[in-house]
Amino acid sequence: MHFFIFGAGYCGQAAAREIGETADRIAGTTRTLSHFTALGRAGIAPFLFDGISAPVEITEELGRTTHLIISISPAAGGDPVLSHFGEMLRDAAPALEWIGYLSTVGVYGDHDGEWVDEETPPSPVSARSIERLAAERSWQDLASAHGVPLAILRLSGIYGPGRNAFVNLEKGTARRLVKPGQVFNRVHVDDIAGSLALLASRSVDGIFNITDDEPAPPQDVVACAAEIMGVEPPPEIPFETADLPPMARSFYGENKRVSNAKIKKLGYQFRYPSYRHGLNALWREGNWRG
Repeated sequence: MHFFIFGAGYCGQAAAREIGETADRIAGTTRTLSHFTALGRAGIAPFLFDGISAPVEITEELGRTTHLIISISPAAGGDPVLSHFGEMLRDAAPALEWIGYLSTVGVYGDHDGEWVDEETPPSPVSARSIERLAAERSWQDLASAHGVPLAILRLSGIYGPGRNAFVNLEKGTARRLVKPGQVFNRVHVDDIAGSLALLASRSVDGIFNITDDEPAPPQDVVACAAEIMGVEPPPEIPFETADLPPMARSFYGENKRVSNAKIKKLGYQFRYPSYRHGLNALWREGNWRG
């Protein structure tokens, strides 16, 4: 398998580490030369892609790619990968066997704390989720035109080494915002990587929620991390009176519980089925700082 990862950042590098032993080659993009070393450590041959131009060396690499992963956010002007490489992928990628697109559970919108699954009609609220849904549909069109399976992975809140409540507590930025009835799902980055590896190995087509088993109030996660660290948690702050930037506040406008039953039916077993499993493992293994 010859992988190419558009957006080989946090999730992309985790995926590369997961599939490294089975892949013949893994290549991927970054926006800056300074990230080349990190990509190399993850086993990724690095390429520059700024979303503005289409380097010929990437086009040549895509001509040999069998498995494509997209982990780049769309913008108001559309998906930058499709804008620059969509025609080539549709018409001139003879080896392409499978596409994986990393999306968000935000496309479901707000469901007042009720459960949603892959059959729930998308109803995005925020501009970024509206753009994600448009990108999903554009990738579905391309995959259909090319005749290759496409797996769309809808991700919940991502955490893992370097990105977790321990880091926020250490920095003094952790907050326990309380909005009655509010819950979020989360997912450890290693479970994103594991799900990608499973779907790619079988060239699976379809939409899959990649999320933990336990939607929970955000303040509970901070309290759990503080207890594990042996520190005092920050005080609870009512959401209504909290000083929040508009983007942070917008996250609390969506309240839902997200089911992961579909990916489990394929045989995937989550390594960290709840935030408690994930936090305890990060602390135990000592890699929470990244």
